[in-house]
Amino acid sequence: MTQNAELSPTDWVREQTEKILEAGTTEGVTVLDRPIILVTTTGAKSGKKRYVPVMRVEHEGSYAMIASKGGMPEHPAWYHNVLAHPEVTVQDGTSTGSFVAREVQGEERQQWWERSVEAFPPYAEYQEKASRVIPVFVLEPKA
Repeated sequence: MTQNAELSPTDWVREQTEKILEAGTTEGVTVLDRPIILVTTTGAKSGKKRYVPVMRVEHEGSYAMIASKGGMPEHPAWYHNVLAHPEVTVQDGTSTGSFVAREVQGEERQQWWERSVEAFPPYAEYQEKASRVIPVFVLEPKA
């Protein structure tokens, strides 16, 4: 997918990513039996490429990227990377493409949040325990 991208230091995230890279597909790699996609971001400070597996929330060719971090009080590290460098690569199954991320608010956020909770119900629990509004990014195909 992306040459020389770095794997996560978090064991379970690294293991998911390694499975995808070895198989050449995101198919069969799941969290709680739900499909995921692999997003490649660029580090906000380092400029290094980084792999981020996230839940698959797709609608009409665009994807959501939910900065839940399991409901922890802080945003995941990738949140700042995507804000600084919104151009990302998405692998869904064996297909890869270039996308541009934007954080959404208001009604658009609500629509994508509902799709996300439908795709991965634990997001609702994460929001309940989080002391922050969980950010939602929409990844749209790069023109």
